[in-house]
Amino acid sequence: MVLAALVLAGLGGGAWYGWHTGWLRTALAPVTNDPVATPLASPSATTVAIVAQGNLVATNAALADAAARLTVLQQRLADLNQQAVAASGQATRAESLLVAFAARRAVERGQPLGYLEAALRVRFGDSQTNAVDTVVAAARKPVTIGGLTEEFARIEPRLVTGPTNERTWDWLTRKAGSMFIIRHDDTPSPAPESRMARARAALNGQRVDLAIAEVERMPGKDNAADWLAHARQWVTTQNALDQIESAALAVPAVAPVPVAPPPAPPAAKPTPAR
Repeated sequence: MVLAALVLAGLGGGAWYGWHTGWLRTALAPVTNDPVATPLASPSATTVAIVAQGNLVATNAALADAAARLTVLQQRLADLNQQAVAASGQATRAESLLVAFAARRAVERGQPLGYLEAALRVRFGDSQTNAVDTVVAAARKPVTIGGLTEEFARIEPRLVTGPTNERTWDWLTRKAGSMFIIRHDDTPSPAPESRMARARAALNGQRVDLAIAEVERMPGKDNAADWLAHARQWVTTQNALDQIESAALAVPAVAPVPVAPPPAPPAAKPTPAR
């Protein structure tokens, strides 16, 4: 009995010690069969080739779309360039016409050109040199249609008579010739009074060239030497102004340089599957 009690006490003490130190719990823990992790299988070469080919196709499609958009943008830029060049040409023509019209206005009013002289030389000095020089000189010694009309009114009485140094025989011959005039019905009368009326009407209509032609056929044309010089200057100036205005209208618009669209990128060949 005593021996059995000692054995039981020893077993109990050992169990208590094992439980207290954790040795007994570890020994009694259930054993689990965890599956062993196996490495993933590596993708095959065929799968890799298929994925690479799909990426290449997507890349080519993106490049083609970008090239198409770039072509559209390039065409729009070319159109804008053409519009800008056309607008620039129209602006140049408008500025040239403005300078020409302003110069005519100043000359016809008998005013100095001022800054218009430099503008005329810049825009028309190379192509219309003589016309520009004529207009500039005329502006410095202006002759207006109003001044010609007033001067003509002052010399009218001396136009129907002969020159101051006319001899008696010349006077008698002229008078006798004016007494009998043979002409067609549709021919203007050569009488000095009729020529005077036609010259006056031509001046009122600013047809100075016609007035000059009538005065040159009048008996007292020698008394109108100064008026004829002024009238010819007026006609020459008007012709020069017309020439400058025609040059302004003929200013060519600069043709725009066409912009070629960029070439499309070459399509990449797909990589064959292995």
